[in-house]
Amino acid sequence: MVVNISDFDASAYLDNEELIAEYLTAALEEGNPDIFLAALGHVAKARGMSEVASKTGMGRESLYKAFVPGAKPRFETVQKVLAGLGVKLQVSE
Repeated sequence: MVVNISDFDASAYLDNEELIAEYLTAALEEGNPDIFLAALGHVAKARGMSEVASKTGMGRESLYKAFVPGAKPRFETVQKVLAGLGVKLQVSE
């Protein structure tokens, strides 16, 4: 018997603003930038890479490359994507 197990795709479940905010907050709280960048990529995929690319002025392919495991995107890129997604980071005590 052959069982096919597909990869989990978090972007398929990020369907409302509250869930997206909680997801990004949890990823940021992990303290690992790779986890946060992966989460940001999942949110961008959930919103539509073409739409995010249009809002950021970046190419769709560049967005995909920025969020592959091991990528080290510039902070400016992260800021553009956050703005394109309509989310912002907050610092609190």
